[in-house]
Amino acid sequence: MSIVWPCDDSVEQYQAAGRDVVVPRPNCSVCSVPMWFWGGYHRFIRICTCSVRLWIRRAHCRGCGKTPSLLPSFVLQRRLDPVATIGQVLSAATERASGVRPIANHLGIAHTTAREWVRRFNSRADVWSAGFSALALYCGAEVPELVGSVDQQALAAIALVLSVASPGGPAGQLWPFASVVTGGGLLATNTTSPCLWLGRRRFIAPVPKQPG
Repeated sequence: MSIVWPCDDSVEQYQAAGRDVVVPRPNCSVCSVPMWFWGGYHRFIRICTCSVRLWIRRAHCRGCGKTPSLLPSFVLQRRLDPVATIGQVLSAATERASGVRPIANHLGIAHTTAREWVRRFNSRADVWSAGFSALALYCGAEVPELVGSVDQQALAAIALVLSVASPGGPAGQLWPFASVVTGGGLLATNTTSPCLWLGRRRFIAPVPKQPG
């Protein structure tokens, strides 16, 4: 289990802070009470061809015993590359602006890795389309009219929620924002529905079943 917090620091700034990195203390998604910091662990993130080691803090809820990782918004769960790099590939593929191999070559990553990102995103695109559309309505947006393929609908729904949550915000916020909302699970390998907690409410709507 992870909680992703909005981090304005660059990877280099975050790394330089080491174990003194300042992380906001979250509330437990179940108990709605402030959690306590509870140690941490190291993980790696790839910048160009180098792997950078980061200190990831953990939190602990004395009520329910949960001990989530507190991930900065520039990472995803179980992914070595930063979400900005992953997002460039997903955007290019979803918008049909480039094939996977050309964009992977441009970014200096293996095309097989980039292809797996796209495959994983597409496999859960219906979840993200439904969930982010419902979240947009909850945040006060009008009923979204999503067109195109399911992956394009998912991308449009994510962008819609961001436009409501941060009007006029830079486009570079899109994928870190998606990481925050999905708890770092944007490309998670599990097949369960993702969770977004607003207070005590479990949000992210289930995907409607197809008739027949």
